[in-house]
Amino acid sequence: MYIVQVASECAPVIKAGGLGDVVYGLSRELEIRGHTVEIVLPKYDCMRYDQIWGLHEAYRDLRVPWYDAAIYCTVFCGWVHGRQCFFIEPHSQDNFFNRGCVYGAHDDYMRFAFFSKAALEFLQQSSKKPDIIHCHDWQTGLIPVLLYEIYKHHGLAYQRVCYTIHNFKHQGMSGADVLAATGLNNPEYYFEYSRMRDNFNPFALNFMKGGIVYSNFVTTVSPNHAWEAHYGEFGYGLGHTLELHQNKFGGILNGIDYDVWNPEVDRYIPYNYSQDKIDDKQKNKKALRERLLLRDSKHPLICFIGRLDDQKGVHLVHHAIYYAMQRSAQFVLLGSATEAGINQWFWHEKDFLNDNPDVHLELGFNEELSHLIYAGADLIIVPSNYEPCGLTQMIGLRYGTIPIVRCVGGLANTVFDRDHDQTHLPKERNGYVFYQTDQQALESAMDRAIGLWHSYPQEFRLLMKQGMAYDYSWKNPGTDYLKIYEFVRHK
Repeated sequence: MYIVQVASECAPVIKAGGLGDVVYGLSRELEIRGHTVEIVLPKYDCMRYDQIWGLHEAYRDLRVPWYDAAIYCTVFCGWVHGRQCFFIEPHSQDNFFNRGCVYGAHDDYMRFAFFSKAALEFLQQSSKKPDIIHCHDWQTGLIPVLLYEIYKHHGLAYQRVCYTIHNFKHQGMSGADVLAATGLNNPEYYFEYSRMRDNFNPFALNFMKGGIVYSNFVTTVSPNHAWEAHYGEFGYGLGHTLELHQNKFGGILNGIDYDVWNPEVDRYIPYNYSQDKIDDKQKNKKALRERLLLRDSKHPLICFIGRLDDQKGVHLVHHAIYYAMQRSAQFVLLGSATEAGINQWFWHEKDFLNDNPDVHLELGFNEELSHLIYAGADLIIVPSNYEPCGLTQMIGLRYGTIPIVRCVGGLANTVFDRDHDQTHLPKERNGYVFYQTDQQALESAMDRAIGLWHSYPQEFRLLMKQGMAYDYSWKNPGTDYLKIYEFVRHK
C-alpha cells in the first residue's frame, strides 16, 4: 500500500507535542511491514535541520492557486531517521513558515490552509497517487474538504482519507476569507451546519469539523478518549458531529518507539536492564540520586515528567510533591510550564525546596535526563484533567516504573489498578488508578502505592514486572490502522 502522511509535525525534525512522535512512529511501523510511506510537511525556518539527511530540491515551481493569483513553492526532499519527507517552502511575502515558531501566529488558520492546498497540489502535479492520505489535527482538516470538492475532479479521484484527531481542544476557526483563498468559494454551501459551520458560532468555519465530515474515517488516539469526545465534554463542542458520523469514528491507542524507550538498550542510562534483570534498575536509582544530589535513603522515589499546565492536573502535581515527603518518599519533577503564572509558582517552589535532600524540581526539558528519571524512579504520577492518549505512563511501564494515573482518556486504556480493577486478572494489573480531581483521590492512590513499596517489596517487584510485560509499541496500532486503510480503500 502507498500511504502519504500530511502533518504539521514529525519528530524529531519538527516536534511541538505528541503529534510529531505519532507521525514518525506510525510511518516507521508501516514501512517495517513493507508499505511505502511518504510524509509531507511545511518547511519551517525553525526545524531541526541537523535531523535531515540528504536535503535537496525535489520539485521546483510548484504553482499553488491562492485567491485570484498563485504562490509558487519549492518542494525539498530529505530523510528523517530513515523516513522520506517532503518539505513545502512557499515563496511569498506572507512568509507562512518563516516565523521562528511552529504554532502561535495570528494567522495560523491561513498558514495551514495554504499548506493543505499546497500538499494536494504537490500530489497532483507530481502525479503521486497514494492509496491513503493520512492527515492529522485541525492543521490538515481542510485536506479532505479540498480533495472531495476540488481535487477528485483533477486526478485524485481514488484517494481515501484517514483523519486523526490528537487534540479536540484546538479546532481551527476561520471566516469566509479562507474559502476565497483556497478556491472553495461558495460561502452559503460551506456555512451549512452539515458541512463546515462551527456547531456554536454560525459565523465561523471549523477546520476540524470539515475534516470529520469529509474524511473516509476519523480516529482519535485512544478508545476511551473516543468515547469521551463522542459522549462527554472532551469533544469540545464536536460531540454532535461525531454522533452524525459515528459509523466512521473510532479510537486507536498510540504506540511508543521501543528503539528509543527501552531499558535494555537505552544509551542515556548507565545500567541497562530488563524484566529478567530488574535488580539493575536500582543502580539507575542510585545514579539518579547522585546526579540530582538527593540523599541515598531507603525510600521510594516518585517522579512527574511532562508539561506543567492545567491539562496535566498541575494542582495535583504540586500536592503530590508535599504528600510524597509526608509519606517518607522522594520526589523528582521534570517539566516546563506553558503559562507565566504556573511557571512563577513552580520557580517559587524550586527556591523553597532547593536544600531539601528528598526533592528535586528540574524546570525545563532535558531528553537525556528524562530517560534516567524513568529508569531510576519507582513510581510515576500522571494526574491529568484530560489525556487523549498519554505516553509517560506507557514509557513508565516499559521501565518498570509503576504509574499512578487518573482514570481518563488513554490512561484508562493502559493502566489497570492493582487492587480494584474488575476487568483484568491480578497478574494483568500494572498500576494504581484514581477517579476524581481532588487531593483526597490522589492521596488514596499514592498511599496504596507507597504502602506496597514499604510493606510488601516482593509484591511491588511483581507489579513492576507485570507492567514491563505489556506491549505498547506500534505493533498493535500499526495493525489497527492497516485495517482502517483496507476498509476505506474498498468503500
